[in-house]
Amino acid sequence: MKKVFLLTSIVFLSVSLFAQQKKAEDVVKFKELAYDFGKIKQSVPVTHDFAFTNTSDAPVVIESAVASCGCTTPTKPEGAIAKGKNDKITAGFNAVAPGPFNKTITVKIAGVDVPLQLRITGEVLTADAYTKYEEEKAAAKPVKSGS
Repeated sequence: MKKVFLLTSIVFLSVSLFAQQKKAEDVVKFKELAYDFGKIKQSVPVTHDFAFTNTSDAPVVIESAVASCGCTTPTKPEGAIAKGKNDKITAGFNAVAPGPFNKTITVKIAGVDVPLQLRITGEVLTADAYTKYEEEKAAAKPVKSGS
């Protein structure tokens, strides 16, 4: 009987601990978790701001924002973000090689067990291919008539 009680207590305690894991989504609300740059020119840096709001009842500290590769440079807010306040994580990207890309930024928030991932995607074109793309895009725009 003691063994059954002990086993039941251990299982209950384990389940309670797992159920209490905090996720980043519990304390901050991002406007978006992914951004598609579309077609971009090779070796021309681009940036995007991932805006968020502190939805918790206490200040929040972004401990780290780590990119999946060296071509992506995240910039996180320094210091605490007060409850209800907005801030942003800026994702910078500078591609050396042409082709599609899919990069992640892992965001760790102080006191939160499960980090959050932001994602940037797009396609890098060589200078010549990008010029051709821009020309085709301009030619495809409808001409406004002057009425």
